[in-house]
Amino acid sequence: MTQTRQMSPSQLVALLPDAGAETLAETMVAFANADGGTLYVGVDEQGAPTGAIFPEEINDIFRQAERLCQPPIPVEWQQTEQSGQFVFVGRIRRSPELHTLRDGRVLVRAGAENRPLRGDQVRQLATTRSVGDYEAESVAGATRDDLDSKLLEEFVEKWEERQGRPLTRPLDELLIEMGWLTVERLPTVAGILLFGANPQAFIPRSGLILVRFEGVRMQGESGDPGYGRREEISGSLPHIIARTWTILQEEIRRGAVVRTLQREEKWVYPPTAIREALVNAVAHRDYRLRGRAIEVRIFSDRLEISSPGGLPGFITIDNIVDEHFSRNPRIVNGLFQWRYIEELGLGVDLMIEEMVRAGHPAPEFRETPFSFTVTFYNVQEREPMTGSRLSMNERQAKALAYVQKHGRITNRDYQQLCSDVTPETLRLDLSDLVQKGILLKVGAKRGTYYIMK
Repeated sequence: MTQTRQMSPSQLVALLPDAGAETLAETMVAFANADGGTLYVGVDEQGAPTGAIFPEEINDIFRQAERLCQPPIPVEWQQTEQSGQFVFVGRIRRSPELHTLRDGRVLVRAGAENRPLRGDQVRQLATTRSVGDYEAESVAGATRDDLDSKLLEEFVEKWEERQGRPLTRPLDELLIEMGWLTVERLPTVAGILLFGANPQAFIPRSGLILVRFEGVRMQGESGDPGYGRREEISGSLPHIIARTWTILQEEIRRGAVVRTLQREEKWVYPPTAIREALVNAVAHRDYRLRGRAIEVRIFSDRLEISSPGGLPGFITIDNIVDEHFSRNPRIVNGLFQWRYIEELGLGVDLMIEEMVRAGHPAPEFRETPFSFTVTFYNVQEREPMTGSRLSMNERQAKALAYVQKHGRITNRDYQQLCSDVTPETLRLDLSDLVQKGILLKVGAKRGTYYIMK
């Protein structure tokens, strides 16, 4: 019997109280076009059964929903009972094809919503569907014995902690379900990267290189390499994150002060923003590109984190704040279960929020066809914000990223960025940023624009 009471809607989970064919089809298309996911039909938003679904009617509704999806989407359905009431569980895998509804709409799962895409986003997504699902492929030459038993034990502890219940079935069943082992019990790319004893023996350059330079350039004054520290970090992805984060804390910690008997650490950059960028680079890089590792470069005026592979799916620099798409959903899910990722899809706006709160410029995002780089500048533009955590919604984070890139933003610019939101809501967003001392309002009426204060 499948328990859903502790579940809530998310990037990978949809809870549907009834079984309307159109809503069902929309969710099937959204999951297939994004990271895949699990549908629970006949439960409310808290995961409790509604008692509104019966086996006699559900098969016809499933067939209606399937006919609304083009091309067809395979769904593995399972019937369960909770407290004498029926719940239907459907598992959908990420598809290598682009799926639409019969009326032509294309949706993707973004957070807990099924989000429709615009024409340019559809074209961007379509161009990436043919690359295959690399992380789900088995690793040539690897066997079950190449997974590290201690890592698996640590993971199970974290999984049980997040799930709030013990793992009562064989571990390999969970690994197969999560896409970390094939049904033949061979490690997948995701499995060997997350749990391998020596992943780089099978996937070269899947580690990380950290370099600290003495100045603002890679070369010293004499033209020689100008670095003062260089570390090559290998191993499983959790080990890479943990080891790199330890080094980064040494490099960005300025010292500490004691106030009212409390020790307060001082940082060159807000640590939460840097850690988020590190985890994102490890989770979302293109592991098919084997000629280059993730690179962390620390200069006297900035810190850069660069990962191989351009932005995935329909993601662009312009929509990166409020859209979500995973190149490696099985790796992302593993790091989420391991608690390296606390909430799916919130990394970019958290980086912006933390940098602005600390008085720094918003991070700069740069993409090429084969790399994606986040740059943090340690310039202090304004006094750090004290007191409670800066409250900023995704739209406001997107506005700040726009100002950082273009120098200013107008109401019209903001409306084009967030075309599905009312002008009055957007006006209040900008006014709120002005009241918080983040933006400065310049001009009046139609000539009004906003800049960083």
